[in-house]
Amino acid sequence: MKKLFVSIVLVAALGIAWAALADEGHKAAAKTATRTLTGELVDTGCYLGHAAKGDKHAECATKCIANGGPMGLLTADGNLYLITLNHDNADPYNQLKNMAGKTVKVTGAVMTRNGMKGIDVTDAKEVAARVFTVPFIRRGRRAAPALSRATIPKWEYSSSSSG
Repeated sequence: MKKLFVSIVLVAALGIAWAALADEGHKAAAKTATRTLTGELVDTGCYLGHAAKGDKHAECATKCIANGGPMGLLTADGNLYLITLNHDNADPYNQLKNMAGKTVKVTGAVMTRNGMKGIDVTDAKEVAARVFTVPFIRRGRRAAPALSRATIPKWEYSSSSSG
């Protein structure tokens, strides 16, 4: 009877120790750096399989993600991050499912294991398309005041017709 009691106490102690270690593993993951990354939301299957991305692939990516395909964030420098579901709040992850092929800003814990990068998404927003204005030069005058005479050939800023 004494051996049975000791065995039960030992098993219980091991179970408690194992649970504590498992909890420490989750706490260690929580200590990873929280960052905000911007990039294109891709479905990783098509991107890894045949480099599919962009507007041309958005419809296919949306279908693949809706059918359970994993999502990835492709940054401008070519890094691909696997997007993982945050256990405390699934809403940002689920919102991303409708943004395939678009530029998004994702905030969360960034992790790397065995060469694979991931981000545990806690916030997600679609980035509005940027409109770039290019300064232009009209004959006879400068349209963009930021340009100096040193960068504009004489014939483009001269008011005389002789050039």
